[in-house]
Amino acid sequence: MFNWVKYTEETEITANNITLNYDSFGDENDEPLILIMGLGTQMIHWDDDFCRFLASYKLRVIRFDNRDSGKSTWLSDSPVPTTLDFIGNTIFGRRLNAPYLLDDMANDTLGLMDALSIQKAHIVGASMGGMIAQCIAIKASERVISLTSIMSTTGKKSLPKPKTHIGAKLLKPLSKDHEHFVTQHIEMWKALHGDHFPFYEEKVERIVRLSKERGFDPDAVARQLSAIIDSPDRTKSLKELSIPTLVIHGDIDPLVRLESGLATAEAIPNATLKVFEGMGHTLPTELWPEFIEEIIKLIRHTQKSSSEQ
Repeated sequence: MFNWVKYTEETEITANNITLNYDSFGDENDEPLILIMGLGTQMIHWDDDFCRFLASYKLRVIRFDNRDSGKSTWLSDSPVPTTLDFIGNTIFGRRLNAPYLLDDMANDTLGLMDALSIQKAHIVGASMGGMIAQCIAIKASERVISLTSIMSTTGKKSLPKPKTHIGAKLLKPLSKDHEHFVTQHIEMWKALHGDHFPFYEEKVERIVRLSKERGFDPDAVARQLSAIIDSPDRTKSLKELSIPTLVIHGDIDPLVRLESGLATAEAIPNATLKVFEGMGHTLPTELWPEFIEEIIKLIRHTQKSSSEQ
């Protein structure tokens, strides 16, 4: 699909005093769109064909490994919150003393933009990536042409927590046995995906195995999760944004519940909300055309508004 779209191979670049690994689809002179992935996942979780699909609309689509994932810098010397720490946070609201926060990860993205000489970009984030995207919009709104927040949240602590069985899977230690590790991840993705759309197990297994080969630090998931938990509520700051925004969420999301998507759309002035029936906490292939249609509609709106000024 869209094999004619130009592809620029993975490379490493220094940004915000760390190394970030990225690649891109589309012409370098086209308007940039940056994809930010979520907790414990890598840039390859943005499917190649999804990226090509977006780039076919004359966009330069850039994806990258967040800090502590894939081929980007791992902060292995930083402290790792334990399961007891997370339980203490859940019951007593104790801080986890995260080694970094979502704002630091937002600075990584801005550093990547600086390194690539990108002044402004469309920012699209999924799950934790949506939270990072929100932080970018809050701290550097002049650099965000449009914001798309997918299956994400405002960070408000009173919003519903993940369903119990999902929370338990997140806190379960990952197996050191390679095959059991793969099985654990496939089971997690099945649980996040739900039963409404087909689950393509072979494709998921391929991504899981490739992620392991590219580089996976189990402790990094705990560090990223602590960054989410220790970061402040963004609701008040989101209310001050004037950036064209799209909020996408699934109605059966078991991890970041639908109420979180509703809260995000309510917080950001004039945000467009799209709730998809049967969508859990994944990006079903069957919904790609609708996701991309909505993202492109938002982008065309910003381009029209810019040309009229």
